[in-house]
Amino acid sequence: MVARLHSLNSDSRATFWRSLDALNGTRVVIAIVLLIYQSLDARAIPLLVGQSVYLQACLGYLLLAVAFVLVTTYLRQRFLLQLLTQIACDLAIISLLYIGAGGIRSGLAILYLFPLAGMAILAPLMLALFSASLVALFMLGASVWHLWTGGEATMLPSGLFGASLLSVVVVVNRMAAKLIGQEELAVQRGVEIGVQQAVNRLVMSHMSDGIVVVGAGGEVHAGNPSAQQMLGLAGFDLATRLSDMPSLLPIAQAYDEWHADRSLATAFVTIKPYTDPALQEITAAWSARRDMVSHLKVRFASVDTEGLGVERSVIFLQDVTGIENQAQELKLASMGRLTASIAHEVRNPLSAIGHATSLLTEDLTAPVHVRLLKIIGDNVARVNRMVEDILQLSRKVQPHCEPLALDNFLAELVAEFEETHGLAPDIIDLQHAPKAMVRFDPLHLREVVLNLLNNAVRYASAGPASIRLFVVTDRMRRMELHVQDDGPGISPEVRAHLFEPFYTTSSKGTGLGLYLARELCLNNEAMLDYEYRFGSDQHADGSRKSSGRFVITFAGATPKQ
Repeated sequence: MVARLHSLNSDSRATFWRSLDALNGTRVVIAIVLLIYQSLDARAIPLLVGQSVYLQACLGYLLLAVAFVLVTTYLRQRFLLQLLTQIACDLAIISLLYIGAGGIRSGLAILYLFPLAGMAILAPLMLALFSASLVALFMLGASVWHLWTGGEATMLPSGLFGASLLSVVVVVNRMAAKLIGQEELAVQRGVEIGVQQAVNRLVMSHMSDGIVVVGAGGEVHAGNPSAQQMLGLAGFDLATRLSDMPSLLPIAQAYDEWHADRSLATAFVTIKPYTDPALQEITAAWSARRDMVSHLKVRFASVDTEGLGVERSVIFLQDVTGIENQAQELKLASMGRLTASIAHEVRNPLSAIGHATSLLTEDLTAPVHVRLLKIIGDNVARVNRMVEDILQLSRKVQPHCEPLALDNFLAELVAEFEETHGLAPDIIDLQHAPKAMVRFDPLHLREVVLNLLNNAVRYASAGPASIRLFVVTDRMRRMELHVQDDGPGISPEVRAHLFEPFYTTSSKGTGLGLYLARELCLNNEAMLDYEYRFGSDQHADGSRKSSGRFVITFAGATPKQ
């Protein structure tokens, strides 16, 4: 028994001790009931040696029961020794009461079930059968003695009761052993399930692919952080239906199609995770991203919940936007190397054409010749500018990211730009910039801002404050330089291709200016983007108007000394 008890886990061993506590509590109750029974009808039990023996036996039994409770509570050691001691005391006192009450006819033999059942539950079968055999032999011996002293014959009832005790012990012991084994198995399975759940949570939280658990009607029950990020729901509760969110309708439709035809297990969808009306105006940064598009590979799988009465499915989300961007970058890199080599070869013939055009200008003075030569010269200059841009892209210029005083830099640059382009002083509105230092190469930042100002001059109305430059601080305490004009703005369709090389909406542009500006920003650990931000102006219905502007987000800033 000791080896058996030590082979169990801590939970099962605790169950044995709790069962012994219950046995002790029951013993106290039985002793109190016997005392109450004796006090109500003291003459009901014909004692052999007087009423005081019965009372003393019951009081002693009650004191022993209380002592056993205290010992078991404060001494959780030597389980088998405590159990055998308690059972031996039970059998001795019950036997004393049994003899004193007149044997089998007194009805006190039923009390033997209490200690023998406890022995069958908490001890090995051999010990339990040994105890039951002692009780059966004792009862038969008491019947023989009763018959020998001239009493009535009670051999048959005593034998039947003894046999019944042996049968009860065997049945209870087998049932207890089965329950203990099941409890041990349940505890082991519970530990395994707990470990598996912990591993599942760890894996799901660190997976780059999104995982969403949905019901039969498309209701979302759970999702990992990657899924929340892909769906634009980071920090929000996922307890909703796929069809209830406009941005997730493509996924909901693909799920319904798969639900109807299980062969359609994979689909490619395009979603705009920041278009839900309830989420657009939470923050300016959130609203500015509402034109972003995510390309997802969606795979559906059904969970085996047969017999559980519920239906669950798992949606695996893989963001293929990064793969597409990587392919695009490889394509652009190959194209860049090709165009750079071509540019080197074009520069010399282009210089020769430009020089020949200059010489012809001195000899040909007819108006038609002058006009044709001017066309040649303008196109030579345009091709030369394109070659310079391509060569600059091919050079891996290392930036000098020393602290730069942004306020002084912008003031000097705007003044120079107004003088060079002959602009009125009130066209460019440079708002007071904070006195902060940013990390950016001055030459690179100059080229980026000049590019943005040239675009603004091209599309602005040339009215007062038609071009605005101002610096703000975002929620992450990073400095942002905004360049905004009052022109028609950029449509979302154009915005999707705005920073692609050689993409332009102007017949005079090369399509490399904004691409080069963004590359220079990335080279300085900054970010250039075209964003839609909410301003103070409002529509007729009270909602705020959004306006587009170029935003340069600097890598870091420190207060100016």
